[in-house]
Amino acid sequence: MAAIEAVGTDIAVVPLCRSLGVSRAAVYRRRRPRAEPSTRTRASSARALAPAERKAVLDVLHSDRFVDAAPAEVHATLLEEGTYLCSPRTMYRILTSNHEVRERRDHLRHPAYVKPELLATGPNQVWSWDITKLKGPRKWVYYYLYVLLDIFSRYVVGWMLAQSESGRLAQRLIGESCDKQSIEPGQLAIHADRGGPMISKGLGQLLADLGVDKSHSRPHVSNDNPFSESHFRTLKYRPEFPDRFGSPEHARDICRALFPWYNDEHHHSGLAFLTPAVVHHGRAEAVLAARYRTRLAAYVAHPDRFINGPPQCEKLPEAVWINPPKNTMHQGAPGSRSARLDDPEVVPIVSSYGSLPNSPQYAMSTLEVPQ
Repeated sequence: MAAIEAVGTDIAVVPLCRSLGVSRAAVYRRRRPRAEPSTRTRASSARALAPAERKAVLDVLHSDRFVDAAPAEVHATLLEEGTYLCSPRTMYRILTSNHEVRERRDHLRHPAYVKPELLATGPNQVWSWDITKLKGPRKWVYYYLYVLLDIFSRYVVGWMLAQSESGRLAQRLIGESCDKQSIEPGQLAIHADRGGPMISKGLGQLLADLGVDKSHSRPHVSNDNPFSESHFRTLKYRPEFPDRFGSPEHARDICRALFPWYNDEHHHSGLAFLTPAVVHHGRAEAVLAARYRTRLAAYVAHPDRFINGPPQCEKLPEAVWINPPKNTMHQGAPGSRSARLDDPEVVPIVSSYGSLPNSPQYAMSTLEVPQ
């Protein structure tokens, strides 16, 4: 701005401001000489109450009779007694000038929630988990599917089907998943929304004992947990996924059939069309190199069919974010898809682990944690 002010008036302002990204109005405002502040005092209205009258009104409002009454109540009562001091609005002005008007209701003040920002540059750095309802055989009957997802590889490290939402069930799922994935203290962060099981005290203590950082979405902000939301959408849009499940066994059989396909066969668009298992277990570079050799051989045989020139080796996104900071790029190499957080294609897994204890709380529950 100082450089523009120093430029003479013979240079056009419009192209100069456009090249520097500065508003013309700001330039003209800075060039305009500043006016001296006015020292005039506002004259009092002829209708204003005299200081003695204002004090009389304040004394009436402070009296034991009217100390807890609203100005409109005081005004109406005095009128019925044949006394007029001033209007209710003037009473409010007098009280305001003496700092005696404030909101007395105890309003709820929401805390300023910080937007969670989580970065994963490899598997088993950030997990996201959530619970979704599955419709049962009749109205108001639901089954609950717990899914724990690695956001970098889209690999579901554990899932569980239960007939209720429970913090103790979530503890079992997360504890077994961390054990199977050999999670070390300080290695992992787990993100979830603010549902009852997610913020339970028992789960928080478990994560502290495991050395796992916890993160929660802001209230009523579904975009803070995009990977789990996208995964559930992909799962429920499969042709073999029914609208309703006849029983917990039926739901468990469907999930056991779907998850291996997602994990081992589904080529995810956010992973350069690799499967989650390939990415999670560190085989991505070998698979991409084999693909590149195949495409290169096809190019050598028919170069005229590749109008964009020789094929390039695809690469995975180097970083995957939940709520990336501004001006943060997390693009893959040319020819590969970027790590989009709103990608609807998120892939799960499954492997057999066993059933939970036989008790009413764990009735008909199934826990699945991959090896």
